[in-house]
Amino acid sequence: MIELAPILLFTYKRLDALKNTIAALKKNELAPNSDLFIFSDGPKHEKDKEIIEDIRAYLKTIDGFKSVTISASPANKGLANSIIGGVTKIMEQSETVIVLEDDLLTTPNFLMYMNKALSKYTAEEKVFSISGYSFDLRTKDQNPNTTYLLNRGWSWGWATWRDRWDKVDWEVASYPNFSENKKERREFAKGGSDLNAMLDKQMTGKLDSWAIRWFFHQFHNKGLTLYPLGSKVYNDGFDEFATHTNGSEKRYIPYLDKEYNMDFDFPEEVAISKEYQKRFQSKMGIIARIKSKIETLFK
Repeated sequence: MIELAPILLFTYKRLDALKNTIAALKKNELAPNSDLFIFSDGPKHEKDKEIIEDIRAYLKTIDGFKSVTISASPANKGLANSIIGGVTKIMEQSETVIVLEDDLLTTPNFLMYMNKALSKYTAEEKVFSISGYSFDLRTKDQNPNTTYLLNRGWSWGWATWRDRWDKVDWEVASYPNFSENKKERREFAKGGSDLNAMLDKQMTGKLDSWAIRWFFHQFHNKGLTLYPLGSKVYNDGFDEFATHTNGSEKRYIPYLDKEYNMDFDFPEEVAISKEYQKRFQSKMGIIARIKSKIETLFK
């Protein structure tokens, strides 16, 4: 039996979404054998205190897992600091982690997929993370058990290893040289037309994101992320209560795995899948982003 990774769940002020996330996660076969660590961020404004208190009262009622450990911050840390600090803390005692936020609905085979993938690629240092989410990238292949590797990570239900996480330079010391290197910026953009702008905003104080720094670290080290063709995660966070997801959700609607198979077809070669990379770029290219912005205006 593979060693199960602890589950880290980060939550802020969305009680209904949080309840849905927990309900879906509990349907996983491996939930009763998994340790759940919940990080509850503190209120950013006075008006948020009541809902934060309601959330923390609910957290004390959660069961269905091997253990439930709650970390309640008295002050607002923000998502970036919460995730960097929370993951780093749990990594002091665990070689692996599975990370979720409070607006993500998982399939009943999510934990099996994540744990089997973590076990499969433990020694493959080129694989930086496992993503539970995937865009709908189907053409002829309709098998939700198919998996593929890309050069970009994703932050909607993911997992990684301590030896990958510990090497991240959160200060991004290489940014000054990178910002002047047009060739490298073009290469980075192959993972999505949004990446360079996100990193520039992060480094000029206009954005506070752990994910863009994680993605850049992966790119800088030529790392890969494993994705499932049949998504094991659905993002339920595109509403007025969202802190970090907004706009039109249309292009993000996945081909959701509804077969719940517990065996998965992992790639034989640890390399970028050119076929899926091309499909992914069509979802994250400039044209797709413009289309999404137009859809947002009519939302």
